[in-house]
Amino acid sequence: MIREAAENHVLSTVDMPTGGELVVNAANIDDRLFATDCPEPLVTNSSSSNGSAANITVLVECKSDNWRVYVPVRLTITIPLITAANPLSRGQMISSQDVTLSMVDLLRFRRQGFSTPESVIGAKIKKNIRIGECYRSKRMCRIVCRNESVVIRAGKSGMSITTKGTAMSDGILGEQIKVKNDKSNRIIDAQVSGVGEVTVAF
Repeated sequence: MIREAAENHVLSTVDMPTGGELVVNAANIDDRLFATDCPEPLVTNSSSSNGSAANITVLVECKSDNWRVYVPVRLTITIPLITAANPLSRGQMISSQDVTLSMVDLLRFRRQGFSTPESVIGAKIKKNIRIGECYRSKRMCRIVCRNESVVIRAGKSGMSITTKGTAMSDGILGEQIKVKNDKSNRIIDAQVSGVGEVTVAF
């Protein structure tokens, strides 16, 4: 009765993320504690309703019989996030076959994951990813990746020159980033124009 009251309190007060699932498990009550069968509904209270907490302590009391018990309740909140359907290696591009939706422990990933396939499809992997692992922004990039070798294209009046360079930051299509010219070691501003490719005007 006491454990159930504590669990119900948490279930009714903790804010749930969209599509999330909450599982609660109250600690066992010490048999040495004296608690009568309360003749009225138990009163519950807690100082927190934070869904990002791993545990919440709930006060359960019977006012008419003048007893109270503090019950620790463990929370497990899972949310739907995009995970890897296949193992992926560094430099590999994420396709629609590489994504699946899985329920993931909120405390482990918080705001680091993605909830829609469109957020990750087409991105490139910066570090190897295992099956079932969440896609995270720090492990992927769009079009051009930091420290990646890129082709620098410079063109004017129909004339085009290409050389090799190194991207100094991640970049999406049309974004201007810093690139180091591998021949001159100069740092230049270039616009991302394709996968592994940037363009400069001269």
